[in-house]
Amino acid sequence: MLFLLLLEFKVVMNTHQTQELLAQVAQWKIANETIVFTNGCFDILHRGHVDYLTKAALLGTKLIVALNTDASVKRLGKGSSRPLQDEDSRLHIIKSLRCVDAVILFDEDTPLLLIQAIQPNVLVKGGDYEIQNIVGYTTVIANGGKVLTIPFLEGYSTTRIEQKIINSFTQHNT
Repeated sequence: MLFLLLLEFKVVMNTHQTQELLAQVAQWKIANETIVFTNGCFDILHRGHVDYLTKAALLGTKLIVALNTDASVKRLGKGSSRPLQDEDSRLHIIKSLRCVDAVILFDEDTPLLLIQAIQPNVLVKGGDYEIQNIVGYTTVIANGGKVLTIPFLEGYSTTRIEQKIINSFTQHNT
């Protein structure tokens, strides 16, 4: 099992994008920046996502967003239609937000390997998570960091938007 974890870690660390990010993180740490890490699918970017990411960014000086690849989203069981937008589109949209300093794709089921490599000062997830159950909790706490949750902005979700579109389409075609 340890061999597989190390092999998986090596594969992740060998991507050019990951190595660039880790080099940037090293520079930020030398400059005493407070690194905040979060992750998600961010399929249809909506007001709730922007509110969440803006609040996450305020917890430090640099915000890193790890974005699930298309394959990773499909494995999460969010429905056969997900993701609605491909990973390149989602990456471009998240990168364009002023509050986001870096975005990286991850293909694993969880971002644990990235969290272990980056060792953020703050790990943050949405309010539907129990802090102790957040992937990376043990790593971040062991390194003196904080693990926090940010409450959701009520009424905003990708699932809700998707359902609204389906309902609208159904009403117009019946």
